[in-house]
Amino acid sequence: MLFLSTISTPKNEISTHEEDPGVSVSKAQILFVPHGGGPLPLLADPAHQKLISFLKEIPSKLPQPDLILVISAHWEESNPVVFGTGEIPLLYDYYGFPEEAYQIQYPVPGSEEKALDMVSVLEGAGISRALNQNRGYDHGVYVPLALMYPEANIPVIQISLMKSLDPRQHLDLGAALSPLLEENILILGSGFSFHNMRAFDWQNPQSSDPLNDSFQDWLISVCTASSGKQDRDEQLVNWESAPNSRYCHPREEHLLPLHVCAGLAEDNADKVFDFKRRFARSRRLSMNFNAHMENLGLKMVQLVLVILNFLKIVITDLIKLH
Repeated sequence: MLFLSTISTPKNEISTHEEDPGVSVSKAQILFVPHGGGPLPLLADPAHQKLISFLKEIPSKLPQPDLILVISAHWEESNPVVFGTGEIPLLYDYYGFPEEAYQIQYPVPGSEEKALDMVSVLEGAGISRALNQNRGYDHGVYVPLALMYPEANIPVIQISLMKSLDPRQHLDLGAALSPLLEENILILGSGFSFHNMRAFDWQNPQSSDPLNDSFQDWLISVCTASSGKQDRDEQLVNWESAPNSRYCHPREEHLLPLHVCAGLAEDNADKVFDFKRRFARSRRLSMNFNAHMENLGLKMVQLVLVILNFLKIVITDLIKLH
């Protein structure tokens, strides 16, 4: 699935109106995407071809960012920790794959200046934080980015999840990062909407799963509802009350990057693509991701949330331009 909210300007739809100097227009782009099964998307795995094509297509729809911030499901600390300085190795944090999976390279730079800036942003919001200079990028970072930006020329910073796995804390983490919305930055939540590996049908990945479908329907409803950010955030805090929530997420670390993205987003999702059920709907803007959405059929990569962030005044002007 793809959720596309109405809070950013697509690359080919930049507003040409004269900006009110008193109005601050956000430049940030916010995406929540799946990163596939371990390193398989980078090994040209046939079952991941639709996901590979989709991730490669995304940058053509977005402005080129100056910086990428990643919140991956594969890093947890007691408090938010920022990483992205010095020479950055890759963590091959998976097991049992072919030898080439442990030879993958993605020599992307970090940015000590931007990492320190993010530490200051969190500190200003009263959130305990730390700077890690000894970690490497996990596969939740480099798998999607190597497909989206293979040139590896955009600095990358990573912020950890919190071991508490508290949904409210992760929404608050996203809200604390809101000063970043004024920068030309891509904020990438990397996780899954379904992460029950025991329930995944590896022999027939396109098989129907009503339990998962019911959770997906709930998630779509929450992320696209017009009831406002406060109501959306409250429902995400109480995500365990959703149908079959614990079936889809026995442990919620792969869902919580979505909470950080939602904490940042000022509006709800505007466009939804459902890989499995070929479902798409839109209220305002349109972007032609449909060709890459159909027939993906992988439950573990069903949800892609793209929250493209900009203020409603820009939306109004874009509507007038159509």
